Amino acid sequence: MNRIKVIVPIPMDEAGVANRAEQLPEHFVRPGFKPEFEAVRWGAALGDSYHDTLLMDWTVFQAGITAEEEGYAGVLIDTVSDSGMRALRSALSIPVVGPGEASFAMAMMLGKKFTVLTMWPEWFPLYEKTLTEYGWWDRVASLRSIDTRPDVTELLEGKEEVVFGKLKAEAEKAMEEDGADVIVLGSTTMHQSAAYLDSQLPIPVLNPGQVAYKLLETQIELGLTHSKKAFPAPEVPKHADIRKGWY
Repeated sequence: MNRIKVIVPIPMDEAGVANRAEQLPEHFVRPGFKPEFEAVRWGAALGDSYHDTLLMDWTVFQAGITAEEEGYAGVLIDTVSDSGMRALRSALSIPVVGPGEASFAMAMMLGKKFTVLTMWPEWFPLYEKTLTEYGWWDRVASLRSIDTRPDVTELLEGKEEVVFGKLKAEAEKAMEEDGADVIVLGSTTMHQSAAYLDSQLPIPVLNPGQVAYKLLETQIELGLTHSKKAFPAPEVPKHADIRKGWY
């Protein structure tokens, strides 16, 4: 069994983790794979600030650094911010995949320009950071939000009637005004809207958590992992000290 550690970047209870895990229903997971969702033990609340961005990077890194010795075949980061991804690639030999990089790369395969459609503008810096690191701004049509405060635990449940319509309207503006031919949902917490938007829009709508998960499954099946030339291991690793940093 190929166990995959899925790291939720916000501390939450079992019910909240279960809501996040619904993005990967049983029928979606290939035989021989087992995603296991785990929330960080402490850290950021909403990812709405540089303060939270730093905490997400650090706590995701802490949560993932023991994955290889725990017997996991890969690590999936449950946030489009790809928090801690590059540091974990440096520390681990097993593949580490982030939904931002995976879904942006997929969007560039499916179209010429993509829009990141998110809940509120406070999350824009997360995408600005990753898109700058990856050097992909020339393929971005726009960043758009519905200016609605997210709930990272309950997600969109009970808000579908209002939120889904807002997302559709903003996606249509992205197509008509910005030239987008692919939509990337800006958070794995928005996964409940993916099927609706895909059925309502004439262009692809990418559910980032699912795209990243399938990419990780494929990497594991192909025996692929990140290049250690690109992500060199530390000469003096501090794994024990990092583990002591739990709160």
